[in-house]
This record gives sequence, structure tokens and C-alpha cells, in this order.
Amino acid sequence: VAQNDDMDYMARREGALKGAYIAKKETEDLDVIIIATGSEVQHALVAAKDMPGARVVSMPCMELYERQSDDYKESVLPSSCTKRVAMEAGVSGLWYKYASKVVGVDRFGFS
Repeated sequence: VAQNDDMDYMARREGALKGAYIAKKETEDLDVIIIATGSEVQHALVAAKDMPGARVVSMPCMELYERQSDDYKESVLPSSCTKRVAMEAGVSGLWYKYASKVVGVDRFGFS
């Protein structure tokens, strides 16, 4: 499993404790946000690698993320960027709260 070694492990830990964090920040104007969790994060990072306007958000816990301040949530998933894609190898329906498109598999054994 590939790791996000571009990011300090303590920053990853602190972000995970908040339910979501920016795993890859865009280097140009924000164009798209890719949201993923668990093993899907490595694939989201690869997909966004050559996209300077792409942000990757790791969201290991929706419930914890929802408990954060509005300012924190806006800093991770700015409302100005509506072009959002979630990657999920489990239950994809939950992700439509945060993303307009979901790439996922809802059947056991296909992920």
C-alpha cells in the first residue's frame, strides 16, 4: 500500500482525528476535489498527481468531520468548488452529501 509520504505523519494524524483533511493541496486555482478514504486515498493521489488544480481530501470519518467548525469544514471542502468526485470501494450512497459524482462499487467482492 502506497503511503502519502509528502505529508508529515503528525499532520495526517491530526487531520484524521478531525474526520477529514487535505492530503494533497492544489498548486493552481482549485478546479476539482477528489474525496477518498482508506485504501482509495492512494488511488486518488495518483489520479490527481498531474492535475495542478486538483485537491485530494482524505475523509476517514464523516461523523467526526461533521462535528468540526464550519470554518474548518469550509477550509477542507470549500463551497466555491462544486466539482467533486468521491472514490469508494464500499457503500457509495453516503458520499453524495459531499460529492456530485461517486466512483464506487456497492457489491461485495468487486472492490
